Amino acid sequence: MNALVPLLLLTAAFAGPANPPKIGEKAPDVTWQTPIATSVTLSKLLMNGPVALVVLRGFPGYQCPICTVQVGELLGKSEAFAAAKTQVVLVYPGPAEGLKQRAEEFVRGKTLPATITLVLDPDYAFTNKYGLRWDAPRETAFPSTFVIDKSGKVIFAKISRSHGGRTKATEILEALPR
Repeated sequence: MNALVPLLLLTAAFAGPANPPKIGEKAPDVTWQTPIATSVTLSKLLMNGPVALVVLRGFPGYQCPICTVQVGELLGKSEAFAAAKTQVVLVYPGPAEGLKQRAEEFVRGKTLPATITLVLDPDYAFTNKYGLRWDAPRETAFPSTFVIDKSGKVIFAKISRSHGGRTKATEILEALPR
């Protein structure tokens, strides 16, 4: 039995991270919880139209100011997203302990319209599934955006390997099917 342990550890070490979905690929389905414990499932959202998944940095020891600016811009374009029948899902990753409180703190003072939903990613389950974990000190996830059409296919993908390089609301709107 002990001989299996090194083999299992070796297999795990070389398994590698998941790969983010690429343009033209089907987006893996996922179910999240909002801070008020409402379930949100990607495939169910897609029944109503395209979805823009915006992966934030969560709480890497502070509320990310660049995420705050990006979300403010998305909120400012909420009517355009509604006109395009597009749901924007803001993914807030982090350790499960305290994540709900940190996410609530992040949106405090903001009014999220029906077209924009904040969901939690406790212990990086989604982030890992999509291969977006930025596993470095004081980091959480690579800021990323995926636009997924009604059929579940990724039609736009942008992953920033730094704090900047965020997707603009206009880029998302331009990527949407006409």
